[in-house]
Amino acid sequence: MSTTTIVFILAAVVTASIVIIVIAQMRERARIERARKITAHENAYNRAHRLLAEIPGQYLNTDLKLILVNQMEYACRQLGGLKSDLPVQRWLESTLRLKHQVLENEDHRKPVKIDSPERASQVKELLQNLFNLIESTHKSGQIDSATAKKNLKYVLFLVHKTHADLHVFQARDFVKQNQIRKAIHAYHLASTELGKSRDNPRALRAIKSFRTRIKELESLNAEGKETANSELQAKLDREWDNFLHDNEWKKRADYDS
Repeated sequence: MSTTTIVFILAAVVTASIVIIVIAQMRERARIERARKITAHENAYNRAHRLLAEIPGQYLNTDLKLILVNQMEYACRQLGGLKSDLPVQRWLESTLRLKHQVLENEDHRKPVKIDSPERASQVKELLQNLFNLIESTHKSGQIDSATAKKNLKYVLFLVHKTHADLHVFQARDFVKQNQIRKAIHAYHLASTELGKSRDNPRALRAIKSFRTRIKELESLNAEGKETANSELQAKLDREWDNFLHDNEWKKRADYDS
């Protein structure tokens, strides 16, 4: 065997080895990238699912529910294309049933009282995560700018309402204990919180309600009375508890302006 032949054989062996190594590296990179995508989409599904489950039911309107459900559906379809070992088909079927319920207004979630600073902080953290999710879905092109702007603005309003809810709960408790001055102060704090969302018609409506309540309590305090008007108190409490779900105000609200 000539020297030239040996050189060619060695060159072929080296070349083949390099090709094999390159192919192996490409396959490994593809495997790592696939695993990364699976993890990212699984996290996206779990994140949306958690927010949908843990954000107080009274805060989730149809638009927010659909953003979360659509995120879950998108993650499922991406996972399906990646052929992961996760129960993607079961997740997708459950998500599509939930989406139908939301669209048919059949998804009813339990309201949660904001009755402590700890609870308020937990809800605020959930809303901040929701805000970030909406931003990321907008950046990825899953929702348009108008939809993102509308819902981001609404989530900011909910953050302010979370603090207002806590102050209202404390005010009611103070009234029951006949601590009228403290109740007035708590209602002032609630009004200040919602004043940060003055461009929201429902916030303005609630502030007006708080002012009515404050005047009534101030009148009681000036007269030296110890018991608030229970009928008025119940009426204002019902208005506050239900004002996020008032259809008339929903029609009048314009978050894009």
